[in-house]
Amino acid sequence: MNYRHSFHAGNSADVVKHSLLIALVKALQIKQGPLTLIDTHAGCGLYDLGGAEAQRTGEAAQGVLQALAEPNPLLSDYRAAVQAVNAGAEPKFYPGSPRFLAQLLRPQDVLILNEKHPEDARALRAAMRDTSAAVHQRDAYELWLAMVPPRTPRGVVVVDPPYEQQDERARITATLAAAYRKWAHGVTVIWFPLKERPTHAQWKHKLRALGIPKFLSIEHWLYDEDQPGIYNGAGLFIVNPPYAFTQALPPLLEALRAALAPEGHEGEIASQWLGE
Repeated sequence: MNYRHSFHAGNSADVVKHSLLIALVKALQIKQGPLTLIDTHAGCGLYDLGGAEAQRTGEAAQGVLQALAEPNPLLSDYRAAVQAVNAGAEPKFYPGSPRFLAQLLRPQDVLILNEKHPEDARALRAAMRDTSAAVHQRDAYELWLAMVPPRTPRGVVVVDPPYEQQDERARITATLAAAYRKWAHGVTVIWFPLKERPTHAQWKHKLRALGIPKFLSIEHWLYDEDQPGIYNGAGLFIVNPPYAFTQALPPLLEALRAALAPEGHEGEIASQWLGE
């Protein structure tokens, strides 16, 4: 599956991913100790919702625009983060994960970004020049292993690939296994698209076989019945999510489901420990 982000910026997958990422980092920041935030596939950092690529799909209409119109207070942090890059006006730009993470930084925190694609790396540097983020242009999986454990006692690695390569899931699985051996207490967030349930179930089986004790799966299925051959939703795998995050998760997931349900569908969003 080719998921080049500029075509999908601000869609329902982004709303779920970024809402959960905000909640996760804030839960970790309950403790005052510094955090290192690492984004291995950072993309462009900021996306023009009026640009040709975003307009070609129009997916923001069923994503960020629906979420901004949703009054549920559980989505207020997400709405505020989007409005921050638009000066409170009607959203013209959508922040990628780097911009969301940059907004969450405390003085003691560190942000490390990586983007291999040369054009996107240039755009990323421009989008982040008013922040303290360090920007790298390396192979994502090489950087992931090189950066863990980070210099701070705690940290988060965000892995958000476009799934352009046939071996993407295999590379994620192998790198996660190696990274976990180096940094067993670290928090890792892996984004994935959902297309066909059998393919996803096979991957979950392989990830479960890694034997990682605290391994949470969150899946958002948009439609009440799977639509064959198309994008059906997205989700996150989270290694070592903090207790404060998992305790607050059920009402947030319900708020996201309700805000993003396509017309005529209720949708489903649920979390499960992979060991169950």
